Amino acid sequence: MSKKWPEVKNFYPTNPEKYIGDLTNIKMRSSWEIKFAKYCDTNPSVLKWNSEDIRIPYWSTLENKQRTYHLDFIVTMVTVDGPRTYLIEIKPYNQTIKPEMKRGKKQQTYLTECQTYQLNIDKWRAANEWAKSYGYTFIVLTEEQLYGKNIKKKK
Repeated sequence: MSKKWPEVKNFYPTNPEKYIGDLTNIKMRSSWEIKFAKYCDTNPSVLKWNSEDIRIPYWSTLENKQRTYHLDFIVTMVTVDGPRTYLIEIKPYNQTIKPEMKRGKKQQTYLTECQTYQLNIDKWRAANEWAKSYGYTFIVLTEEQLYGKNIKKKK
């Protein structure tokens, strides 16, 4: 079974002066990314932003080889301490926690969830180190931050 890739949509900012990069090639891969792009575009606290131009090398423990992580966003914002730059990844909450083999779950589903989780951990470790080396902060945003949804946390 081949992997189904998300539909890519173009994004056109209303404040193009804030976008760093090619304005004719802003690609969004989910409605969550579109929501965050609109936030970056319209929020006065956001000084500049970019989507998918940051590429971070990382070691894939699943494939035992070097890969490249295409980060979702880089955003520079005004904070009480002055401008700060954040590397932002948008992910569903269930991909940010270690999977559990629950009753009724198919083993193949569990294995796929484990692979996704490990892939994310590898990417995020590299992104965190890369961010720190530049004085940036790496953050993973989920539907909880994007939509204010309460998510049951694992105990």
